[in-house]
Amino acid sequence: MSFGGQMTAFSFFRISAIFRCTLALSAFIIPQLVQAQWQVSVGAESPNRGSQALAFLTNELWVHAGDSILWTFPTHERHTLTFLKPGQTRPPGFGPTFGVPVGCPGLTPDGSSFDGSACVTTGVLLLPEDPEPTATAPTYSVTFPAAGNFKFVCLIHADMTGVVHVVDASETLPQYQDFYDREAQGEQVLLLADASRLEGRRTPRNQDRGQSNDVAVGIGEIVTTTGGGSQTASLMRFLGDTIVVQVGDTVEWTSLDPSINHTVTFGAEPADPRPRSANVQLTSDGARQAVISSPTDSVNSGFLSPAPQDRAMLAQSSPGVTRFRVTFPSPGTFNYICAVHDQLGMKGKVIVHP
Repeated sequence: MSFGGQMTAFSFFRISAIFRCTLALSAFIIPQLVQAQWQVSVGAESPNRGSQALAFLTNELWVHAGDSILWTFPTHERHTLTFLKPGQTRPPGFGPTFGVPVGCPGLTPDGSSFDGSACVTTGVLLLPEDPEPTATAPTYSVTFPAAGNFKFVCLIHADMTGVVHVVDASETLPQYQDFYDREAQGEQVLLLADASRLEGRRTPRNQDRGQSNDVAVGIGEIVTTTGGGSQTASLMRFLGDTIVVQVGDTVEWTSLDPSINHTVTFGAEPADPRPRSANVQLTSDGARQAVISSPTDSVNSGFLSPAPQDRAMLAQSSPGVTRFRVTFPSPGTFNYICAVHDQLGMKGKVIVHP
């Protein structure tokens, strides 16, 4: 009886020890299983949508072959997630129809795999304008079956890039999801703070020459990150969004964003905001100009865009069109928008006094 009792106690302690060992091992095994699908955010924005972090958060991470990454699109700004083949020429963001992406070419379904042999891309993803209370942000997942180092980009924003390092399943990863979450949060805070602070640099150069009828068309800065490439902080606002002038005055808008396209659009919003409207002329100094006589006139500047940076071994690009001038010969209140970013609140007003 005593012997049997001792065996029972021994068996109990042995089972307990095995159970404790199993729990200890699970502490190492379970995180690997949970983190087989990694999480990344595509962009971030301030509550009023004006400050935008045009960035993958985070934009460099290490995963095992066979893992997948889930990208979430939590902003009202348009983005894509795109993996191009090595050496592939980057396509434009949109095709002949504005808002409809070219792809690389075409789009690939959620849950696609990427190993470098064929491109993978989303369509344009963003939060709806007026989401339902239960609406969730769009997501897109990519699986990586083979080891390699793969760059990813947003086709809408040229300076928004990242890298995935896919290593063999037997290798130890340098970081895990909690690290990337903290890194992403830190990057988001800094980028949005940078975008907000840019409003203090709102003065176009003409104001230094005593001219006050000038408006900045957005402002931004590119941030280079280690390994992952680049991120951008942008303030999607007209700086000097309400300006008061006299009849006969000319107002000049100047884009101060190094990588984002904006427009100055009065009246009816065009289906395609990229080209200038027929009543907009070119000036000898490379700007665009128009005359607006009535608040009902429709005038579109077309894209005000910086020229792409010149790269070695590529043809030199022409200067970008970054300035737009409008003369107002009649009094009234003239409302305008950026036809690309009005959903972010990028709107302005010119009040013309007699």
